[in-house]
Amino acid sequence: MPLFEAVRLALTQIRVQKLKSFFTLLGVMIGVMFLIAVVSVVEGMARYVEQDFAGKFLGVNTFNLRKFPDINNEVTEAQWRAWQRRPPVTVEDANAVRDALPAGARWAIQDVRWISPQTKYARGGPQVIAQAVTPQYFAIKDLVVTRGRVFSEQEEALGSPVVVIGTEVGELYFPNLDPIGRYLVLDHVPFQVIGVLEKQGTVFGLSLDRQVMAPFSSPMSRVTHARTNLYGVVIQAPTAAAQGELQEIVRETMRKRRKLRPAEEDNFVLESSATALSEWLTIKKYLVLAGIVLPAIGLVVGAIVIMNIMLVAVAERTREIGIRKSLGARRRDILRQFLVESTTLSIVGAAFGVLLGVGLAQVVKALSPLPTQVAPWSVVLAVGVGAAVGIVAGVYPASRAARLDPIVALRAE
Repeated sequence: MPLFEAVRLALTQIRVQKLKSFFTLLGVMIGVMFLIAVVSVVEGMARYVEQDFAGKFLGVNTFNLRKFPDINNEVTEAQWRAWQRRPPVTVEDANAVRDALPAGARWAIQDVRWISPQTKYARGGPQVIAQAVTPQYFAIKDLVVTRGRVFSEQEEALGSPVVVIGTEVGELYFPNLDPIGRYLVLDHVPFQVIGVLEKQGTVFGLSLDRQVMAPFSSPMSRVTHARTNLYGVVIQAPTAAAQGELQEIVRETMRKRRKLRPAEEDNFVLESSATALSEWLTIKKYLVLAGIVLPAIGLVVGAIVIMNIMLVAVAERTREIGIRKSLGARRRDILRQFLVESTTLSIVGAAFGVLLGVGLAQVVKALSPLPTQVAPWSVVLAVGVGAAVGIVAGVYPASRAARLDPIVALRAE
């Protein structure tokens, strides 16, 4: 029997025996549905962490020179104390790194402090992230100003008390007003607002729209206490391939400045998105594995159901098998017919499972804060697993049908 004809017969069986086919496919449908849904949640979280978090918070092709990692997991008390004993990253360190960088690389000083601003237009408000940065910081972080402008190199050199603010700062401290040209007071120092950033959103619950940035040479460096210990130096490579070489240049520069011997470990850290997210990538692997293994229980159940249904089908169609054999059908023809039928049943169940899984992922996205993204590889895997389940489940019934004696089969009622 040609393959196409065997598939057509299998689809006819599904259409004729709708209820039995539904229960036959149910296990595969449930298994595939949860596989698609769980993997979609994991992929959505991965996209959120690796793109939104790394892109907005860390930057593209970017790494940071810091005293110790800003993002760390399960740090022991001894490790934390060792980090605290490290020398601070200073402005002189930052300038030495700048002088060592090749053409095409970008560099910026960044210092940070949480602070409560004041204006004459609002009574109090939440704390904001006050940052003292050099002008290239905006290009490195791809920050766009929707109103006004960013501060210039000249304003940095003069230490002008100007500030660029996030949208939420403007709404909270200048309600129903255009903040451009007005003053925001930080630690009793007035800063003139010259720009408003486009909306950044949140990362892990931290609003990136509650931030203000002023020239590093301005009084903002006193507000953030930058002269004693910088939060970090941000370096951006022109390409992803150049990032590793750039890190080695910065590492060599810092080791020379701190007179570290070859056997001594770095007493500073170069933190990139890869190092910061290494723990997440490990967690992601386990989540994806769990998302594949757990739905496999439903697929096992589905395989058992398909095998039982196919055994019943062999018993019901014994006479048909006898007639086909008496007309010249070979054992491999009968074997292939029932294998194709069981595989078709399973693939149809997997297809419905994919649709239900995509729908469930959209429901999760709409009704919960969990981000979801359907991974194309999970759809291909689901259909492939469905086909594999059908083949495995159909081997025994098909071989049993193929071994039937045609004379005995013809006698069956």
